[in-house]
Order: sequence, then C-alpha cells, then structure tokens
Amino acid sequence: MATILEDSRFDPDRDLAIVGTNPVKHDGMEKVTGRARFGADFSLPGMLFGRIVRSPHAHAVIRSIDVSKAAAVPGVKAIVTRDDFPDIPAGSPAGDMTRNAMAREKALYDGHPVAAVAATSEAVAKRAARLVEVEYEVLPHVIDPVEAMKPDAPILHDHLRTKGLETEDDRSTNVVERMVTAIGDVGEGFDAADVIVERKFDTRPMHQGYIEPQACIADHSDDDQVYLWCCTQAPFVYRDRLSAILRIDAAKINVQQSELGGGFGGKTGFYAEPIAVLLSQKASRPVKIVMTRNEVFRGTGPVSGTSYSIKMGVTRDGRITAAQGRLIFQTGAFTGSMYFNAPNAMFTRYDLENVHIESFEVVSNRPKVNSFRAPCVPQIVFGVEGVIDELARKIGMDPIDLRLRNAATEGYTTVYGETFGPIGFVETLEAAKKCDHYNAPVPEGQGRGVAAGFWFNRGGETSTSLNIAPDGTVTIITGTADVAGSRISIAMMAAEELGIDVDKVRITMADTNSLGFNRVTAGSRTTYSVGMTVVDNARECIGELCRRAAQIWDVPEDAVVYENGQCRPASQNVGEFDPLSISDITRQTTMSHGAVTASTSMNVTGAGPGFGLHIVDVKVDEETGRADITRYTVVEDAGKAIHPLQVEGQYQGGAVQGIGWALNEEYVYGEDGCLQNASFLDYRMPVTSDVPMIDTVIVEVPNPRHPFGLRGVGEVPVVPTMAAIGNAIGDAIGIRPQSLPMSPPKLLDLIEKAETEPDPAYARNA
Repeated sequence: MATILEDSRFDPDRDLAIVGTNPVKHDGMEKVTGRARFGADFSLPGMLFGRIVRSPHAHAVIRSIDVSKAAAVPGVKAIVTRDDFPDIPAGSPAGDMTRNAMAREKALYDGHPVAAVAATSEAVAKRAARLVEVEYEVLPHVIDPVEAMKPDAPILHDHLRTKGLETEDDRSTNVVERMVTAIGDVGEGFDAADVIVERKFDTRPMHQGYIEPQACIADHSDDDQVYLWCCTQAPFVYRDRLSAILRIDAAKINVQQSELGGGFGGKTGFYAEPIAVLLSQKASRPVKIVMTRNEVFRGTGPVSGTSYSIKMGVTRDGRITAAQGRLIFQTGAFTGSMYFNAPNAMFTRYDLENVHIESFEVVSNRPKVNSFRAPCVPQIVFGVEGVIDELARKIGMDPIDLRLRNAATEGYTTVYGETFGPIGFVETLEAAKKCDHYNAPVPEGQGRGVAAGFWFNRGGETSTSLNIAPDGTVTIITGTADVAGSRISIAMMAAEELGIDVDKVRITMADTNSLGFNRVTAGSRTTYSVGMTVVDNARECIGELCRRAAQIWDVPEDAVVYENGQCRPASQNVGEFDPLSISDITRQTTMSHGAVTASTSMNVTGAGPGFGLHIVDVKVDEETGRADITRYTVVEDAGKAIHPLQVEGQYQGGAVQGIGWALNEEYVYGEDGCLQNASFLDYRMPVTSDVPMIDTVIVEVPNPRHPFGLRGVGEVPVVPTMAAIGNAIGDAIGIRPQSLPMSPPKLLDLIEKAETEPDPAYARNA
C-alpha cells in the first residue's frame, strides 16, 4: 500500500490546467449511441432464462411448495425454493439476507420470492413459474410503521426483540431498535426560548426510480467457481454477501459490474443474484434473470416511510436554543434502513447546544427498504426546515438570516462527535442571499421557499491501480461503479497530477478478482475516495519515472524533477539534458525495468461535509390542488468542482428527484396489503413538463484534506428539496404542508383549512 498521500493537503496556490474544466466524457459516445453494455445486454452460450415466483400475499406462512407440474414442462432445467438455500438462523445478518432473497418460513410482503425456474426460453420459464403451487396460510398484515408498533399488531418475526430499550422486554415485537441521540439539556434550552414550534409530519415510501431494472447472469462451474455479471453499485459487497448466504468461499466468486442504468442507492443490495447462482448450480448452465418493472416495484427496496415530530425553540433575536425529535422509520420486512443517518444529520448544519432525538426502526409487511441519496435524511429535513421556516416567520426574521444566525462553522462539534474543519455553510447561505432568484420579486399568486441541507460525505475502503503503457498512455483500474459519470472526473485528476492530456487516460471498472476490496459506490464517496487513491498512484509512478530518468542520465535521483508531464534536470548544474516525456522514459525502460505501475489500497478518511440551500417558487392551482414549480435554484458547496458540468448535473438531478418525492411519488397499498401502483403508468414520476429549468450556483470552499479540495456532491442536492417546496407551498396557500407527497388532494384539503383556520404566521401571497 502506498503512503505518499499521508502528508498531502490541498494547495490553494496550485495552478490547475485540467481540474475545473469540462472535457467530453470518454464513455459518452457509447452511451448515446446505445453501444454501452448494461446488465440485460450480456449473454453467454447455452444460457438459460430465470423467472421468479412471488408471493401474492403481504403476510403468509408457507405450508408447502409443489414444483412437480413446473418441472414437467419441456425446457425447464432447474427449479429452486427455500430448501436449496443454506439454513441460516433467523435474526442474523446472513439469516435476514437469505430470507429476503427467498422466503423461508413466511412470505413477509407482496412480491417476496418463494421459488424460481430456469428454462430454455423466457416464455417457457414464465409458463412453468405459473405452475408452481404454493400453499399459504394467510396471516394478518401491517403496513404502517406506527400501527406496527402497537401491542396488538401482527408480529413479523417471533425472534425479534427491541434493542436499546431503557428496560428489557422479552416479548416479540416489530420494533427493531430504539436509539437516543443527544447533547446538552433540551429542557433548559426550551426554557430559554421566546418562541417554540412543535409539528408532526409523515412521509410515504418512494422508489429510486432508476430506468434500468436489475439484471444478472450467473455461471456456476462444476468446480464450484461462480461468475456473476450484474448491474450493481457494490460488486465487492455482493461477492461477500453471496459468500455469506450461499456458503461459498469469496475467492470462488467473481463479480463483474456492467454499465449502470441508474441506481441512486437502489442497487446496493442484491435481489435475483443469489437465485440465479443456485439455478445455475442446479442446471450446470449459465442463468440470466432480468426483473420486470412490476418486480422492481414489488420486490426491491424503496426508501423509508416515516412518522415523526419536531420541536424547536428560538429567541427573539434568532438564536435557536433547543431542538427535539421523535422519529419512526419503516424499514420493510427486515432491518437495514440506515435510519441512524437521520438523527446524526437532521440538525447538523446548525450550531446547536441542546438536542434530543429518539429514533425507532420498525419492520412491516413491505419490501426491505434500500438506500436512496442521503438515506433517511431528506424526509426528516422536510419537517425540520419547515419548523425553521415557521420560527423565522414568527419572529419576523428573513429565513436565510435565521439560518446564518445559527450556521455551524469550523470548530463546531456535532451531535455525533465530529468536530468540523473548514466548511462552506456560511458561504453557501451568503451566496444564496445574493443570487438573482432570491432578490427577484415573488410573482403574483405564487409562493417562495428556501431550505438548507447537509450530508456527511464518505470515504472508506478503496483500491485502484494505474498502469502506464510504453507509449505513455494511462489505464486506471477501479473497483467502484460509475453511477453518475465519475470516470471522467477520476481521469481528470490523474491527468492533472501526471501533467498529461485527459484523453491519454482511460478508466476501466474491474471485477472482484482484479483488485482489493472496494466499498459500495454510495454516500458521495466515489470521486473523493478514488481521487485520493489515484493521486497516490500517480505520485508513485512519477517517483518511478524520475528514478528511471536519473538512470538514463546517470545522475542522482534528487537531481531530477517532474514538471508538466516531463522529467527535467533539477538545475543547470546537473548537466545539459533534454526533458524526457513519459513515453520517452517508458519506451526506453519497459523492456529492462518492467512496466511503470502503482497500486493503492486504503481506508480513505477526511471527507469534507457538504451543505446546500435551495430556493423554490411554486404556483398552486386552488381549484385542482396541482402545484407547479416555476423557478428553482440550487446553491451548494462542492469544495472544488472537478468537472463543473458534472457537478451541475448532480445538483439538478437531485432537485428533480426531490420534486417527484415532494409532489407525487408514493407507494399505494390496498386493504389486502398488496402494492397497487407497481408500474410507471401508476407510479407518478416527474416528466419534463413537471420541472422547470434548474439554475445552479457552485460554491467552492476547498476541503483541505483532499489534494484537489473536493467534497462529495451526490447526496446534498436532494436533502432540502421537499422542505423548500413545502415552504414555498406554505407561502403560496397560507398553510405549510406536513405530509409527503404534497399531492393535489392533500393540498385541496389544506387550502380549505387555510380559509377556515388561517395561520397568522403565513400571509397569503395571492
């Protein structure tokens, strides 16, 4: 492992030639012409097609499974059920994973896999799957997390006991864990407040909405080697989890990632992959499974639904004295919601001394939730920023000024124990207050809202290698998935460090046999973490190039310097030598010394937290309840925008996804516990006509712990979106919504309530 970066920090005086520009993405042509190969585009000779049988019930004991009729269909080569999975005790991480992949004792949600068939064609597999006979004993179900917490609620897991209770309780429960996060004394804080606002909020699960459904091909060889091709944000995590639940050595599993047609956190957990592996093992042939859109909605993870209350107090001069929350998170049928992000992030952009948050994770008869940009934080910030907006109104302070009055700055110690280094929240707020949008008059009949957001940003285990060819061109091998165009940014950092043109650098995504472990591509970690390792690779290669140049010139190593892609004499005293380019050196020395290469594996730390503020104008049709976004501006600190157009796209993409979550997107369940809108026809995602042009302001307060000063930008852009839209709607109709999505029926009810029970804090802007 290289250690060149141990003392490396951002240099504000460094002249940059490539970082901060907008070169054309190297993989762009393949994407727009359709040549790029996504998960469903792969095929292998002799390949079979898999089809999954799914439970039609939200909660049911599986009494028996009869596959005899399906097995008799010509062309069927393998069938798997729960009996083909290793029997791992319930309640363990591997036990939960295997039971989510294939129902064992019970089906726990509509769409839960109960069997799977592999056949010579998709049509045969589909026909055979319909012939699998499952005998169910249907049980009462529970969909809502608040209902699931009640003593008389149907119990999903008999073994489950709540962790974190003040007193032990040995009864079965649906509450996975209770967690308290606190600093200071909120009682004293509220006593010091002049104005206190307390509100209740709820949000519905929504789906990540990636265009590409999950797809995979598994090939289990006769010597127990497993080759898996799939669309994933987590190839190494998939390998290790498959090893855990299938009892196969990790060294025998090779996962190759495909191009990714969207993920947003939703492709960090596996679904069909273990099933495809077992089908291939039984059939001794490769098996391909491509999920349908119905299966994606019914069987993969949406975000957590929530029910929560927020209480905050403020003095007349705008100092927030206390903040309190009680949060309930729906995690689906199994734990894993990452709900702990919310109490750690919900108030963290503010310099607060007194905070108390009680959080609960609760199982219910829904698919296990999965990550989505800033997991579990945006839906809680919807309430927090709504309360802050109301506090500003009640004390008569500009909403950005209230945030500036309480903004966290360098040296603040957060509720989760981190002490901030240099951060850009104040600069972001100041830029927002100066921008054209905020200073323009609010159009007649519309409302304007602002909201702020925070995300930790992540580092983590990262491995890369950099190889220089004899002609001086560079190949970088990474183990992280390219979720949002990170390859060009990585190539730019390498090119900048090496002093060469970015077109001479290419990025390749490795399989799990080719590199050391890489953490999942999520949490705004990829460009930051891979950038650290690639800069380390480049500097190690530069050191080797200088050593070889010294040997060519027969001078000491310290007599050689590297500048602008060339080795030069350190001074005139060294001698008269022409500069040597990378290709000059590699052509002369590759045969004698071997290739110039470097590999780095490290647990990257030092990620700089990110902050943003959104400004939104909204018009609400009071006859239909339809809300239209008329103007939108994202202001966010990127640390350093490596590729500004890429950063701008992240800002805009997060805002668009937040608009859908704010206004329309939700899972709708019937009385039978079955999902009613499992298609893009019925699940209402934003289309082009639903969103305006989104303006962006890129603030750059460098993260000193990265060689190029960058912070992650994938998570923050969605965090404030729903809150800003909610605040704008409140400004427009005279009452602030407290439930997501803010759909037309809900807004019509609020408009009527505003007329009969006006809130003096909200002046109608009509």
